[in-house]
Amino acid sequence: MPLEPLVCADTTARVSSVLNRDVKQFGKQHMFDASEETCWNSDQGTCQWVTLDFPRPVKVSQLHVQFQGGFSSRLCTLEGCRAGEELVKISQLYPQDSHAMQISFATSGPGPSPRFQVEETVLDKLKITFENSTDFFGRIVVYHLGVLGERL
Repeated sequence: MPLEPLVCADTTARVSSVLNRDVKQFGKQHMFDASEETCWNSDQGTCQWVTLDFPRPVKVSQLHVQFQGGFSSRLCTLEGCRAGEELVKISQLYPQDSHAMQISFATSGPGPSPRFQVEETVLDKLKITFENSTDFFGRIVVYHLGVLGERL
């Protein structure tokens, strides 16, 4: 089965913070708009995060993320769960501090570099925690966040 983007109009996204509460310029919607001109920019502080509540169960196989160099995360923790359950840790990812698109693949799948691995998981909710920002103030800047897999 070919992979498809799982984030859709019915997916509910939440973020830990937005720079200066300026949602119009730096809000979460910019991670999914496919524009190279816009981004989500968190406010300062440790452990920024993004949650995605999918309208129906999905099997996550890939994660695509593009940070702004200097405002990336050294460690990302992925957690997920089915509806009504508690979040459980799926994977830890160690992205590069660069502006390049970084792609994770299910541990069974091959792929191009840069690459990090994510466990293929069925879930209704995904939480990505950016634990160690490369920015001194803890800000995270994400130009693109894509979750690919299969809708169940």
